[in-house]
Amino acid sequence: MNIYDVTLTISEKLITWPSDPTVSIRKTRLISQGNSCNVSELKFGSHCGTHIDAPYHFEENGIRIDQIPLDFLTGNATVFDIKNKEKIDLEDVKPLQLKDKKRVIFKTVNSAYWKLPEFKKDFVYIAKEAARYLVESGVKVVGIDYLSVEKFGNKPADTHHIFLRNGVVLIEGLDLSNVKAGDYELIALPLKIKDCDGSPARVILRSMP
Repeated sequence: MNIYDVTLTISEKLITWPSDPTVSIRKTRLISQGNSCNVSELKFGSHCGTHIDAPYHFEENGIRIDQIPLDFLTGNATVFDIKNKEKIDLEDVKPLQLKDKKRVIFKTVNSAYWKLPEFKKDFVYIAKEAARYLVESGVKVVGIDYLSVEKFGNKPADTHHIFLRNGVVLIEGLDLSNVKAGDYELIALPLKIKDCDGSPARVILRSMP
C-alpha cells in the first residue's frame, strides 16, 4: 500500500492567494540562544496552502470547519485526471463514472504550477455548470490542485456558492504531482478551529489494496 502526501509545505515561500495573509514563522524561543526549548509563532490565513473550505466560507448559515463530520473527510475517493487546460467544464465531468462517488479529486495541469515562484492567475478552475452537475450527482467532497475551485477574479463566486450552499466540502491547494488517476483512501484533517471558515489541513491518499 502506497501513501501519498498531497499537502503543500507551509513556509514563508509558500504561494498564497493575493488578498490573503502571507505566511510568517518566527522563532520565539531557541535552545541555541539559551532557552530550554524551541518554540515558534505561526501566522497565516485560514485558506493557506492545502486547506479545507467549510460551507461558512461563503454561506453565512453554513457549517463551520469544526462542525464538518469527519466521515466526510475520510474514506474512499477517486482522482480524475482532467486534460482541459482552461477549466473543468460540464463536458469534462459528464463522461466520468460518478455513481456512488462521494469524494472526487481533480488532477490538472495546476499541479505543475506549484513549481512557479509566483501565484498564477490563469489556473484551471471548476465552471459553475460542472459544479451543479457534481452536486446533482451526489458528490459531497471536491478537491482540486490549486488554491481555489473558482476562476480568479470571478464575482459573484458562483462555483463556491453552488458547492457550499449544498453542503459540499472543498479541499483546495492539493499537490497531485506524484499521484495517478484512480481510487484511493482519503484522509484530510483540518485544524479544529472553533467557528472558522476554513483551515489548513494535512491530506494524504492511500492506494487501495
